[in-house]
Amino acid sequence: MPESSPEQCVTPSFAVIPGAQVQGVLDRRYREVVELIEAAYRLHGEEQTVNPPSYFLRFPDRQSSRIIALPASVGGQIRTDGLKWISSFPENVGRGIPRASAVLILNDHDTGYPLACLESSIISAARTAASAALAADRIAAARGVRPVRVGFFGVGLIARYVHSYLAGSGWTFDEISVYDRVTEHVSGFEEYLHWSGERGQVTLHKDAEALIRSSDLVVFATVAGTPHVTDPTWFDHNPLVLHLSLRDLAPEVVLEATNVVDDVDHCLKAGTSLHLAEQQTGHRGFVAGTLYDVLMGTLRPGVERPVVFSPFGLGVLDLALGRHVYDEVVASGELRVVDGFFHDMRRYG
Repeated sequence: MPESSPEQCVTPSFAVIPGAQVQGVLDRRYREVVELIEAAYRLHGEEQTVNPPSYFLRFPDRQSSRIIALPASVGGQIRTDGLKWISSFPENVGRGIPRASAVLILNDHDTGYPLACLESSIISAARTAASAALAADRIAAARGVRPVRVGFFGVGLIARYVHSYLAGSGWTFDEISVYDRVTEHVSGFEEYLHWSGERGQVTLHKDAEALIRSSDLVVFATVAGTPHVTDPTWFDHNPLVLHLSLRDLAPEVVLEATNVVDDVDHCLKAGTSLHLAEQQTGHRGFVAGTLYDVLMGTLRPGVERPVVFSPFGLGVLDLALGRHVYDEVVASGELRVVDGFFHDMRRYG
């Protein structure tokens, strides 16, 4: 008898989800997004993800710019593979367009076929901000002290998203300090705080030390490529630091802090502040643990030292949030399928 032919399957369709649809799904759903990011962190901590190293495309003629590929796979109920392809061109700001742009490719779990291409600068900013808000909430709870004075060091799009996610997930502040080396960025962020409804007193600082010393929660969101904050005594009041831009702090500052990361192997590479600290000391003992450890209660940072949260940014977070956006657009009946995207599907023509 002839062997039975393999079961036929329908080729998945391919769709494009533009930024307006992404924004429509995520806009003002701060708590929901934070919960999705927490669930992704838990899957990662339970080893139900695959998150290979990020790959950096750099340019000899544009040394401040880069494009990064973040491949990843998420298990659990999400069951999605994919890739984020995100560029960072700081000189774009002077051209009047955002520094970063990105797309996210989602792949079907069973066939590997691409399902969709999503505009992903919004997804990337949202997952970064949600990660920061989650870390701030859980680390502050572990320390038993909730900061009421926040300082934003670097006030571009990411800082705006972080403030929105902090405020949208229940944080209130008595004082908001702002510092950026570019004056117009400071005034722009001040204007954003005004129309966002922020009620805390806003102070614009002319130097970095004043901002750090006056803040219990410090948010670093710069484009710095090398450390520029070098004095550990600026942190003598033991604040909680969200070190989102990863390369602001000198090893001397890192070594005086309790360091929490999203993933140890990912964070200690590519010239991050923690990577430089490892190179200087020859070990990783200064890393206390991961955010997953904090979520599980096995790491409880105290108030006797500064606490620095340094998230390298895991592709699994983008995938989890991107899959949520995809499913919501499908459910709305507004998925924009590209007819005939896959072609020449017969093996022998």
